Amino acid sequence: MKRSDINRCIRDMEKLIRENGFHLPPFCNWTPEEWESKGHEYDEIRDNMLGWDITDYGLGDWNKVGFALITLRNGNQKDPKYKKVYAEKLLMLKEGQHSPMHFHWTKSEDIINRGGGTLIIHIYNADENEELADTDVCVNSDGRSYYVPAGTGVELKPGESITLWPYQYHDFDVKPGTGDVLIGEVSMCNDDNTDNRFNPPVGRFPEIEEDEEPYRLLCNEYPKAPTVYETITGDVGQPYCVKEDEAPYRAERRYTVDDYLEIPEDTRAELMDGVLYDMASPGISHQDICTR
Repeated sequence: MKRSDINRCIRDMEKLIRENGFHLPPFCNWTPEEWESKGHEYDEIRDNMLGWDITDYGLGDWNKVGFALITLRNGNQKDPKYKKVYAEKLLMLKEGQHSPMHFHWTKSEDIINRGGGTLIIHIYNADENEELADTDVCVNSDGRSYYVPAGTGVELKPGESITLWPYQYHDFDVKPGTGDVLIGEVSMCNDDNTDNRFNPPVGRFPEIEEDEEPYRLLCNEYPKAPTVYETITGDVGQPYCVKEDEAPYRAERRYTVDDYLEIPEDTRAELMDGVLYDMASPGISHQDICTR
């Protein structure tokens, strides 16, 4: 895909999100320049591939076969730092666009029509060879369970949902004449690198032709955290915390409470672990940096 096409897709999805009253977390709105200053406190976003994801499945025609999506939250079963056992996505499918047939070996998910047109999901069971079976498929939709013939297109209007189970093939289309669809996904932890079985096989992440500057970075494009930060690993299952370098105005000797009480009342200072810290108001340069 061309970068200009990816930028256009993201802007189109932002517009659809606004039209349906959905609000995104801050990291979805960061520019590439803002990402350059994001430290290790945002490693959960990097490690779990949160954020924007545009794919044409390697077929080169996004308007016919593709998806635009945002991973809003995600656990990571391969990394004990991250204890979440769930994920959430927001997706856009344009009218006339198709997302190919696939299933997940591990993940179960609820697909919700969050607004716009009518979503159509064709469903099949997988047979013992992981091919499309001709057996009836059990549909679980908004508290109702029923069976339909293999390949049935289940329609979801805004507010309606369906549960998709492991080894349950599904694809996505939009009912003609109803308009673009904003789709929600609530699922077990998501791993797009290892838990998608497409039939027939397709790619997952596009090759990008850089014909203009990126508007937003995709979830596999984030820069590494700046090295000015030191990371401290907490207990197992806890994300990284961040520790900044010690202040350059640290005193050379240990102070007591008596020393602290002798400081003039109009002087801002703090006593921590025998160290007296000058808490003078930040200068203009410091304030400028904080606003970036």
